[in-house]
Parts: sequence; C-alpha cells; structure tokens
Amino acid sequence: MVQHKSGGVYSSPSGKSPESGLPYHEWFVEFAEEPNDLDAFAVALNEEMTNQNIYYKDLIDGKILRPLVVRSLPKTSFIKYMKKQGKLGGQNKVPRLSNDRKIVQELIPNS
Repeated sequence: MVQHKSGGVYSSPSGKSPESGLPYHEWFVEFAEEPNDLDAFAVALNEEMTNQNIYYKDLIDGKILRPLVVRSLPKTSFIKYMKKQGKLGGQNKVPRLSNDRKIVQELIPNS
C-alpha cells in the first residue's frame, strides 16, 4: 500500500486526453509533507493501483492509458475550494472523482 502523510484529502483523478500521446488519470494531492521524490511516489501509487484493479492494469498493459500523473497542490487548496463552493465544514466532502476538468479549473486557475 502507498502510504504518505497527506493533508487528509487525496486528489480527484480525472481522465485527461493530452494533445498527443495516451490519455491518463491525473491525481491532485495536497500533502501534509510532500514526498522527496514526487515521481517515485507516482510510480508507487500507479503500481498499487494496478495491483488492486485488474481493469486498470489491463488498460495500462494494453497501452490504452499511460501511467497516472500526480500533481502536488499547495496546502489549503481543498479548503479554499470547498469554501468557494459554500460547502466548507459539516458533512461536506471533497469530490474524489471527476470526468471533467471543472474541479481542476477551480483548484488551479488557467489549467
């Protein structure tokens, strides 16, 4: 299992079709302590994903998707997002998965 101190919120993976090359899942993570090597973290996370999800493994092995990409967000990014949505606190939770870029555009303007 991939373990690292995060800000308590893991990213919203969103399928992204790049201008060229294979599409991939993009993970936006707010770390409490960012790993020393973000690329190694992404490799370990991708390996864990393929171990736990045979369908994802088949997509990677079959060259339908390329391995996931991890983007580190500044601290409080998700808090600011939830506050902007009027859903900070209580029983509100950050969305974990999105098929579009709406959340990303709020987290990272001009993305």
